[in-house]
Amino acid sequence: AGGAVGARRGMHLYALTLQRATAITAAIHGNFSAPKVQEIVVARGKLLELLRPDDAGKLQSVHVHEVFGIVRSIQPFRLLGGNRDYIVVGSDSGKITVLEFRADAGAFVRVHCETFGKSGCRRIVPGEFLAVDPRGRAVMIGACEKQKLVYTLNRDSSANLTISSPLEAHKAHTLCFALVGVDVGFENPIFAALEVDYDEVEEASAPADAAAGL
Repeated sequence: AGGAVGARRGMHLYALTLQRATAITAAIHGNFSAPKVQEIVVARGKLLELLRPDDAGKLQSVHVHEVFGIVRSIQPFRLLGGNRDYIVVGSDSGKITVLEFRADAGAFVRVHCETFGKSGCRRIVPGEFLAVDPRGRAVMIGACEKQKLVYTLNRDSSANLTISSPLEAHKAHTLCFALVGVDVGFENPIFAALEVDYDEVEEASAPADAAAGL
């Protein structure tokens, strides 16, 4: 009986629908499987799908990957001097994940997975926004409110992708609406955010609300 209870406690269940999700929540383009091969990666909720146009111009599905989570954002990036693109994924896992598509395996392979916060789609946990430096040197992952983290990307002596410890770029009392990487050539990477300080909004609206109450 004790063994049966232990087995039940160690069981993890996951629901898979018979029909896959069709709504596309994010899409990126790049050369993922090979150099000079134009491809598109789309996120469909909890699925990542690689699409490739054929000679007739129609999109063909190359591979579908179940991520067992919710894909919140995706961005392509390419290291300086590289000829293929990696995929950065922001999800509800509280981690930043870097994937590459390996044609020999016919699948997405995880290159890096760095934990930075709690799991779940939380407003202060990064994952909702992703921005990549156009030169492929850094990536910023941001939350809806306050938190932003910057990771530096590079190669080691064996030409493998490396990722640094995160640099914090938090800003309290702000709501973020968009995040982009700015092309500054080979100067230090710069990211731009469209955001609002809600303390200022609350202070500006307080007199109007008071007057309306009178």
